[in-house]
Amino acid sequence: MTTIIDAPVTIRQAPERATPENDQSNPLVNAKSQLATAAQTLGFDPGMHQILANPRREMTVQVPLRRDDGTTEILTGYRVQHNLSRGPAKGGLRYSPAVDLDEVRALAMWMTWKCALLDLPYGGAKGGITLDPRRYSKAELERVTRRYTSEILPIIGPERDIPAPDIGTDERTMAWMMDTYSVNVGYTVPAVVTGKPVSVGGSLGRASATSKGVVVIALAALAHLKRSPQDTTAAVQGFGKVGAGAALLLARAGVRVVAVADQYGAVHNNAGLNIEDLQKHLEQTGSVVGFTDAEALDAELLLELDVDLLVPAAVEGVLNESNAHRIKADVIVEGANGPTTAAADKVFTGAGKLVVPDILANAGGVVVSYFEWVQGSNAYWWSAQEVGQRLEHRMLQAWDGVVSTAAKLGLSLREAATVTAVQKVAEAHQLRGLYP
Repeated sequence: MTTIIDAPVTIRQAPERATPENDQSNPLVNAKSQLATAAQTLGFDPGMHQILANPRREMTVQVPLRRDDGTTEILTGYRVQHNLSRGPAKGGLRYSPAVDLDEVRALAMWMTWKCALLDLPYGGAKGGITLDPRRYSKAELERVTRRYTSEILPIIGPERDIPAPDIGTDERTMAWMMDTYSVNVGYTVPAVVTGKPVSVGGSLGRASATSKGVVVIALAALAHLKRSPQDTTAAVQGFGKVGAGAALLLARAGVRVVAVADQYGAVHNNAGLNIEDLQKHLEQTGSVVGFTDAEALDAELLLELDVDLLVPAAVEGVLNESNAHRIKADVIVEGANGPTTAAADKVFTGAGKLVVPDILANAGGVVVSYFEWVQGSNAYWWSAQEVGQRLEHRMLQAWDGVVSTAAKLGLSLREAATVTAVQKVAEAHQLRGLYP
């Protein structure tokens, strides 16, 4: 006799997103626009352009979750592998209520260019589940992660696709993914994910790698303009894994960080924020809001402050046609993926602003993920100093190449970075040939 448990079932689907070709709020539209510009500069035929514009493989999965109260919820998860010409796919896993397939496609494409630009032997990938992790317990998030991992198991692996943390996920999430994969294959596979805790095969320096990379590039951009950090003011939008670390490192380098924002609000102190005290406040309260040594500020107005350096380190599309003309910062270093729309880019180029694109500025995370993958594959781990030195070398090498290409071809830094990366991927594809 079969017993059927009749429990309420909730189905959560990704939000509907309008996708006309000119919809600047859609990150995929912006990603494809950037590629089209690069393809035109490189003189690609329509066939090559279309190969690079479309993902190699996509998987959409239903993720049933048994909630702590006994109810069942059906979530939607994605994994997109954009390109595999230069090696296995590599990319983060995002937990956010805004996750949808177009966002994941765009992020996977940007990851392809990022890996190529930094000479990493990967193609780009991205994953996501449409959920707000703040609404779920630790036990529920573990069950979601393990079920999602089991659903995408056929397409991931250390030689296939290596996930990493992103918005809403962390090193604990990666430990769950690694364990689920390892249990299914019958032995421990540290290199199946990166961004793990050090105690289970993670790399020293991985947690702060994206922030450090952003600051290495920000300081290089200031030096390029012959500006000293001590004479520079900055605002950082986003005070999470990337923004908080970047703000702290900028302050330690002598930059006066006058404002930061998180998803709840923003704070401002024209004399400079004490970032270490602000981090302690965040740990105690869960937000930067209410920090006593600063004034409250509308989060959207942070982007428009009269500062020298702006670091958007939150989500896509925050610099757009509605606010681009009001942005006063001369230097914009993209800590987030896709924070600047194509329309805003045109405004910034016309105004002579120096915009360092995401595929260069925030590549520190994937660089050290590569180092972690190498260490895990060889079961030989490096010191924190060695990781840091190799990261800085990679970032500055890529910076020099992009600046040189921009000057040689008369391009913006974004165009130069995208052209460089797209050319490398196309060359790999052409050398491998078309099968069959």
